[in-house]
Amino acid sequence: MGRFTFRLPDIGEGIAEAEIVAWHVKVGDTVEEDGRLADMMTDKATVEMESPVSGTVIEVAGEAGDVIAIGSPLVVIEVEGAGNEVDRAPAPTAAVVEQRIAAETPDADDVARVEQAAAPAPEPKREPAPAPAPEPAPSAAGAKAPQPRPAAHSKVMASPAVRKRAADLGIDLGEVRPAEDGRLRHADLDAFLSYNAAGGFQPAGRKGQDEQVRVIGLRRRIAENMAASKRQIPHFAYVEEFDVTALEETRAQLNAGRGANVDGRPKLTMLPFLITAICKLLPKYPMLNAHYDDEAGVVTRYGSVHLGMAAQTPAGLMVPVIRDAQDRNLWQLAAEIGRLANAARDGSAKSSELSGSTITVTSLGPMGGVATTPVINRPEVAIIGPNRIVERPMFVKGADGAERIEKRKIMNISMSCDHRVVDGWDAASFAQDLKKLIEAPALILAG
Repeated sequence: MGRFTFRLPDIGEGIAEAEIVAWHVKVGDTVEEDGRLADMMTDKATVEMESPVSGTVIEVAGEAGDVIAIGSPLVVIEVEGAGNEVDRAPAPTAAVVEQRIAAETPDADDVARVEQAAAPAPEPKREPAPAPAPEPAPSAAGAKAPQPRPAAHSKVMASPAVRKRAADLGIDLGEVRPAEDGRLRHADLDAFLSYNAAGGFQPAGRKGQDEQVRVIGLRRRIAENMAASKRQIPHFAYVEEFDVTALEETRAQLNAGRGANVDGRPKLTMLPFLITAICKLLPKYPMLNAHYDDEAGVVTRYGSVHLGMAAQTPAGLMVPVIRDAQDRNLWQLAAEIGRLANAARDGSAKSSELSGSTITVTSLGPMGGVATTPVINRPEVAIIGPNRIVERPMFVKGADGAERIEKRKIMNISMSCDHRVVDGWDAASFAQDLKKLIEAPALILAG
């Protein structure tokens, strides 16, 4: 039998190390050639490592969350034949050597015990005989020792449903007084609870177990990026109210006109309209579609809109990118949004589809609140977040100029900007121009 050491290969240009996200094998497992060994995350993507040989796993490099340098041993596999290294026991690590030294070095207690055993045993001291225990005092005449209380449910008449409810509430049926014929009913429990509300018989909740969860993989990367963004970027937020009644009517008409998925057109949501409106305005506000390199002191303003779309996935928050969003129509945007969202959720998104955005839109959909203050996706300088649509009574001017009250659909849109690059006036002007487009959807559809 031989040993085959699988070293972490160069999995990307300029990558010096990778983090172990998940193991698919453990020591003692049998692995086949091309079998999955581990998932490794770099700054650009998560890569699956496959075994080049068949055999039995005898060593692994670490656990999930550990960072391994390129070229370092990742897995050692026992194989038929010579393998790729001499079959020898691995050199002990520094930690193992320290453990052996500690185990083989007698401590002070061991020395003391040896010296004590070698010394002559002292003569035992004679202890005085213990005093006799006092006789128990006689009990008072007629007094009885307290008897243990019988089980509460053994002599109580109650239906199984009443007993179960009492058990769920933590009530001892022996403490509940029946209203009639000696049988406890739900009404008796209700009366007991009403008179003993301060007793807290209904617990506020169930106690859970404390646990520690290592922050690794994508969640660690998100934490690092968000911390760096908030630490280095002076955010400011701007929120404006938008009347989206007309836009929602236009969206419904376009979806109805598409028929049964005509020409493969997907269903339109609010997002393609918002992205189209943003793309129309960014040439007028180039400082919003930009990156800021704070180390070099350089702002790069982009002519194309590579729009990041924050998407929640089982692995955490990802930002797939719609390339050249300004060149796509509503239906193409809707199709690309759906494709990228699915790719991010199932883990099939490519590294190139998860990087290079110039401005980001983030939306929680129906779960969106009244307003949000999203964190900028560094090194971008702006992020836009539509919130939940609600219906409210609003004053609306009619054709005759008179005001009347109508039920309107209202949505707040939040913006966070990098105050080192974007002034408050620019953000407010952009939001007001965006409001004009959203509230008059014909302007969005016009060329």
